[in-house]
Amino acid sequence: MGFLEVLKVQLGLKDLIDMAIVTVVVYQCLVMSKGTRAVQIMIGVAILSLFYWLGAHYEFHTLNWFLNSFFDSIIIILVILFQDQIRSVLASMAGQGRIFGGLQREKLSEELDEVIEAIVAMAREKIGALIVFERAQGLGNFIETGTILQSKIHSDLIYAIFQSKASIHDGAMVVSDGQIAAVGCYLPLARNIEIDRHYGTRHRAAIGVTEVTDAVVIVVSEETGQINLCLNGALHFVTDAKKLRIYLKHLWAHRDLSHNIADFLQNPGVGETKK
Repeated sequence: MGFLEVLKVQLGLKDLIDMAIVTVVVYQCLVMSKGTRAVQIMIGVAILSLFYWLGAHYEFHTLNWFLNSFFDSIIIILVILFQDQIRSVLASMAGQGRIFGGLQREKLSEELDEVIEAIVAMAREKIGALIVFERAQGLGNFIETGTILQSKIHSDLIYAIFQSKASIHDGAMVVSDGQIAAVGCYLPLARNIEIDRHYGTRHRAAIGVTEVTDAVVIVVSEETGQINLCLNGALHFVTDAKKLRIYLKHLWAHRDLSHNIADFLQNPGVGETKK
């Protein structure tokens, strides 16, 4: 009986479904760990597993005792090490399409006009700004770190908040459910140590929050007045207000991306990443 015939006999529909689920889970784990410190952690666990096999095979009793104690608690250790990745995956599964409070198209257009008007004005006058747009994954834990506003979105208000003389200009503004939810919010800084050293705290915070959530972030540089859109831990330079409106309209409302926008996000060459 050949190998394929054995498989046909031994494998049933339930086994195929079982393997498919495991394959998807493993694939998603690899995808979410790509480009992060999780890869290094996984390599470290693999090396310890090799030592464990060597200790068992050659009867290294002290090494066996130490690694047995380690692997007895491996589930807890992995949960602690990969807590950010696990949280991100679970949040994505639970999001179920709750995007920006279900804004109607007309209201979304009005909100976008107000936001973009303020961003363009601040970029022109080189006023630093950091605006986070909530999407499927809630940002409640970050909103709680700032000053709660729950205010209607208006360009004058956004402009006033980020004035250097304003007491709440430091930190991020979080936009949630069609409102300015909070200002002066603290965000996690980027973990990628290879980020350009010239990027300041705003840019690093924008990268940091998009590494652990699906938020869209707009950063205005205080030094150059340049506008960057940040998504999935990557900064993309935006050349003008028209393009910014197109990108925000799709990303903020979580619509299907057009080819041009998809290329922009996936290929920094379309919108060269700059300071």
